Amino acid sequence: MPYLCPSVYNLGYEYPTRTELESCHPTKKKLLTEEEYLAIERRAEFRSEFHRGEMFARAGASRRHNRIVTNLVTALDNQLRERPCNVYSNDMRVKVPHTRLFTYPDLVVTCGKEMFADNEQDTLLDPLVIFEVLSDSTEAYDRGKKFEHYQSIGSLATYVLVAQEARRIEQYVRQEDGRVWIYTEAHGADAVVGIEVIACNLKLEDVYAKV
Repeated sequence: MPYLCPSVYNLGYEYPTRTELESCHPTKKKLLTEEEYLAIERRAEFRSEFHRGEMFARAGASRRHNRIVTNLVTALDNQLRERPCNVYSNDMRVKVPHTRLFTYPDLVVTCGKEMFADNEQDTLLDPLVIFEVLSDSTEAYDRGKKFEHYQSIGSLATYVLVAQEARRIEQYVRQEDGRVWIYTEAHGADAVVGIEVIACNLKLEDVYAKV
């Protein structure tokens, strides 16, 4: 005889009806609206992503990860200082309008007028370049489903993946038709990666300094 919750079992039925089975299920988790998520997130001590009504806490980053992000910010900010571009790391939230994912890329570059979800200006809508530093726990997501989300952002021109354990930088560059992305890779201490859309060059020896 299958397991029945007490209220159904006491009725003496061997097989409960659909309605009776549903009455045994735990109360479904309440899904949050975007507004509720943002209200919680703006008060929280730690960061969480948000998708389809649920919040997902972000894992902490390693020393290597943080060092690489710092090096990237330094290298890019120095080259973009005299231009109408900004470099944001870690805490700049990005909303993917089409899929309604709220996430925190490791690094984001914008140029020109920026678009935000609201007047708080902490949820960016139009990143030009996104960087993710790969880790064992996030690499599959960053390469797969997360990139799928990012591809739906119309402003995004380049997606960059930076390895932690090896000196390797990969980039995907959107082509003019908007649907095709060209992949390139650079590795080794002497390599230089050109981020064409922002006219910046990244020396791998600088990206991995002190790592």
